[in-house]
Amino acid sequence: MQPEQQVMLNQVWAELIIEELVRNGVKHICIAPGSRSTPLTLAASEHALLSIHTHFDERGLGFLALGIAKASNDPVAVIVTSGTAVANLLPSVAESGLTKEKLVLLTADRPVELINCGANQAINQQGIFSSHVCHSLQLPSPSQNVPAQWLLSRLDQACFVQQEQGGAIHINCPFPEPFYGKKDDSLLVDYLAPIQNWKADTSSYIQQTPYFSHVTLSPNWMQTARKKGVVIIGKVSLEEANCAAQLAKELGWPVLADPQSGYYSEWAHYDLWLQNSACFELLSEVECVLQFGARLVSKRLGAWLKNYQQAYYLIDPHSELLNESCHAHVRYRADISTWCQTHADSLADRDCVFDHAPSVHWSESLKVASQNALALARSMACNSETLSELSFALTVGQKANDCDWFVGNSLIVRLLDMTGELNQKNVYTNRGASGIDGLVATAVGVQLANDKPLLALVGDTSLLYDLNSLALLKQATQPMVVVVMNNDGGGIFDLLPVNEKKKDDFYRMPHQLEFSHAAAMFGLSYHRPETLSCAMSMINDGLEKGIHLIEINTPAGQSGEELTRLFQTIQHAALF
Repeated sequence: MQPEQQVMLNQVWAELIIEELVRNGVKHICIAPGSRSTPLTLAASEHALLSIHTHFDERGLGFLALGIAKASNDPVAVIVTSGTAVANLLPSVAESGLTKEKLVLLTADRPVELINCGANQAINQQGIFSSHVCHSLQLPSPSQNVPAQWLLSRLDQACFVQQEQGGAIHINCPFPEPFYGKKDDSLLVDYLAPIQNWKADTSSYIQQTPYFSHVTLSPNWMQTARKKGVVIIGKVSLEEANCAAQLAKELGWPVLADPQSGYYSEWAHYDLWLQNSACFELLSEVECVLQFGARLVSKRLGAWLKNYQQAYYLIDPHSELLNESCHAHVRYRADISTWCQTHADSLADRDCVFDHAPSVHWSESLKVASQNALALARSMACNSETLSELSFALTVGQKANDCDWFVGNSLIVRLLDMTGELNQKNVYTNRGASGIDGLVATAVGVQLANDKPLLALVGDTSLLYDLNSLALLKQATQPMVVVVMNNDGGGIFDLLPVNEKKKDDFYRMPHQLEFSHAAAMFGLSYHRPETLSCAMSMINDGLEKGIHLIEINTPAGQSGEELTRLFQTIQHAALF
């Protein structure tokens, strides 16, 4: 094949790939630099309907795409060059495989004749993401012997699998050199003739209709509704959480809402009050659990569920197993809002009047327990000006309003679960694999997709792990505040029953670093408050304008000591 023909074939295939992805719902594409990916990069850059995002670090790039997909609910494409650039996407792909954000991984590759022969920057990329993707498509090198219709059909099938299952798809694209040259459409007129109708249209080449299951009333629903029950809300959207809470209200059941849902109920702080044996036993009187979504932060609620033996219903739109305790249960794969609305309407339609008297005493008692547990936590946080991780978690939910939230996987997410008041907030997390990598990049992706001010809460080790992604903050389209809780290492390990020296050497790993120079290097406004009120003012001011890094320094081990005292107090208190 003549070099100019290969250039054209590379470019035409790349243009077909990008166009068909756009027709399948891709609006954002994230690109890292590289020569082998040139055909894809040029095709994406010239597409009028795409928003382009760039980053020099492929690991951060993957998490940036994850954040955009998380907030937009659309598939987001990622373009990287060959070699270890591809391998760097694995952490974000593993997360999306569990939480079902739709990533489209366009990985450039060497042609087959340059694999396993000592060629530069060539690794075996086929199957590199293993079971973490829902579908893999290994393309041949662009050739006139492979019809354009075949390429479009295979792309559509991959996208359809993704629409049905969620998660990432991997499209490996081996491009032979050369990549650069003048474009001459006349060279491929005959090759493109069979898809002229597609080119004149805006629909995908193959149009498949997904299977929509109509939500019907669950068997024995009216009998279930008369039981003493509880509604558990896991990692769901705020809209879904509100629908689940409304159903709970119709049933007269208490709500235990995970902080990731952004919903705050009168039975909050259960990770505290479930440490009290009387509360644990009282909750165990329930006869039915309705759980919406999964990925619960609370270990205590997980322990209670493990011991629970009665009727258990789990409603989630995805098909994967979400049953770590191996309960016998009824699983509904359905849209959560629709399921809740259908079942709530049935109660109103039948004009049912339930006798909630059996539930009133125990649910009201647990409500009182929640209030008293929170009061004990507040008393433990000393005075109103003390700035600790506990006092911060107790306060920040009440103060930072009118913004999206991204909460990392450090001690702060557990403190918010225990004591926070995140009411009617859009909360985003990476609680699938729950890694500490890529948190800043994911937060930026959420902000870019929603175009709203965003508050991100991360730990010091997490920020060190994703320091490169501070460069992405300049792409933010609205004010953004990153709060780093610096307890000099892995404070989340403070409560481990391990020798103190071994705990420092192998778990906490104190670093004695602070982040003012990092903020200066990336051109960020830096703040280091000394009091709680100052911290809250800086956050609220920062969410009005600019990009800010706020560092909250607390003594190593302080949070562990406070939590140990709080847990002991809760365990022995009369909470209701």
